[in-house]
Amino acid sequence: MIWKTGAFLLVAALAAAAGFFVWQNNKPPELPSGFTSSNGRLEVQRTDIAAKFPGRIKEIRVREGDTVEAGQVLVVMDTAELEAQLLEANAAVLESEQLLDQAVALLAQRKTDVALANKEYKRSYALGKKGYTPRETVDQRRAALATAKAAERSASAGIKRAKAGITAAKARAKRLEENLKDYVLLAPRDGRIQYRLAQQGEVVGAGGKVLTLLDLSDVYMTIFLPTKDIGRLEIGAQARIVPDAAAQYVIPANVSFVASDAQFTPKYVETRTEREKLMFRVKVRLPQEVLKRYAKRVKAGVTGMAYVRLSPEAKWPDYLQVKLPSVQTPAKGAEK
Repeated sequence: MIWKTGAFLLVAALAAAAGFFVWQNNKPPELPSGFTSSNGRLEVQRTDIAAKFPGRIKEIRVREGDTVEAGQVLVVMDTAELEAQLLEANAAVLESEQLLDQAVALLAQRKTDVALANKEYKRSYALGKKGYTPRETVDQRRAALATAKAAERSASAGIKRAKAGITAAKARAKRLEENLKDYVLLAPRDGRIQYRLAQQGEVVGAGGKVLTLLDLSDVYMTIFLPTKDIGRLEIGAQARIVPDAAAQYVIPANVSFVASDAQFTPKYVETRTEREKLMFRVKVRLPQEVLKRYAKRVKAGVTGMAYVRLSPEAKWPDYLQVKLPSVQTPAKGAEK
């Protein structure tokens, strides 16, 4: 029994030694002075493609994983009801224009009435002064002239009302035409469709999300660095990202953001020990030219290590020199 126990301990010791040897040979070299590192995962800026107005989804023209270009039609909403309202608004414009024509004709008639009433009044007034026309008739002609002038003012106001009606009807038609544009959901930028959150035929409310778009030109890794490193870190500092899924590659990057507030600690700290525990959120962003070249390989959620250069004079070690995968050029005529 003692022999078996000793043999077991010997085997365990040999296994531990072998494991330590493998770990020693495979662990990454220690970072030289002037560098720091932290783990994180790649994140891609997301944009929700949502309906501005409630309605039924008529057509979704993309699938999950599709690459789209800015301005490309993604979703078409059912616009039957809105088109009917637009027809009604355009009919109201025509009706208001007809009312304007009637008001113009009525005003011309009222002006003629005023001119005739004015002549009759002047004639009766002249005859009344000579005693040929009764005073009562003169008063009647004066009242008829006042009535005609009032009718002229009313006809003039009718023209203004008709013009206002035309403006209001045209504005409503214009608003409906603009709303029709919002029933077609376009890609706000180049990117890749991540999720379809609704299906064709479904009814969504105002602001209802239909698709999620990944902006492949805005890819970064969020890491956390301690206070002692943040004090030396500059915005724009060089960085390298080594993804876990492809550890043979080293991707160039730059520090684009450093949080102004620390995390993981109480709001107020006074001792030096507590201050050293402060962690700051940092964004390490991939350059545009790399993202454009490897757009098909960019994936959100990939974990990895980020290495940041704290001192501009520090030289990158050999194992962190930029190393990117080769991009295969399509054969001539393959895209046709």
